[in-house]
Amino acid sequence: MYESKFLNKKSKNKKNNNFIKFINKVFFSIILVLVILILIKSNPSLKNVIKNKVFNSNISFAKINKWYKEKFGNILPIDNIVKERDVSVFDEKLKYNSQHLYKDGVKLSVSDNYLVPILQSGVVIFIGEKENYGKTVIIQQVDGIDTWYGNVKAEGIKLYDYVEKGNLLGEAIDNYLYLVFQKDGKYLDYKDYI
Repeated sequence: MYESKFLNKKSKNKKNNNFIKFINKVFFSIILVLVILILIKSNPSLKNVIKNKVFNSNISFAKINKWYKEKFGNILPIDNIVKERDVSVFDEKLKYNSQHLYKDGVKLSVSDNYLVPILQSGVVIFIGEKENYGKTVIIQQVDGIDTWYGNVKAEGIKLYDYVEKGNLLGEAIDNYLYLVFQKDGKYLDYKDYI
């Protein structure tokens, strides 16, 4: 009897702690936004600096997401519940039969129904058609590199999802996979990344 009361009290405390953490995150976010808005209003030159940084440079949302999770944990207060159910069942390395230079990257010949692994963790910033690459998914990796996966049927992911290295991205179409690596508007040599 005493033990069940203790466990009930402990689970209530845990729920209260999660709720308090969530409220603190919301409060911290509101204060941060207000401070930035006050600084922008009081200093016009700061407004131009922020405008240039936001609109003229590539912001790494993957880095921001990683930093936020390290400092504050998950956005949701039920992180521990989600983690118990979220178990990776696909952890593969990139396998291909041959490689050829193609446009700004590489064209890989892969096997039938090839399941494409995610090369590095990051945030999905584009899903759609790209000229010469077909159905394309672009992931902004934690290291700041944008990786294009072309000719891929990716049905299990959505725009702005955070995806983990080694997990399934989708299926290659017609036995070909196009990869492009880009950072700060410059195309990188694919040999350094596959």
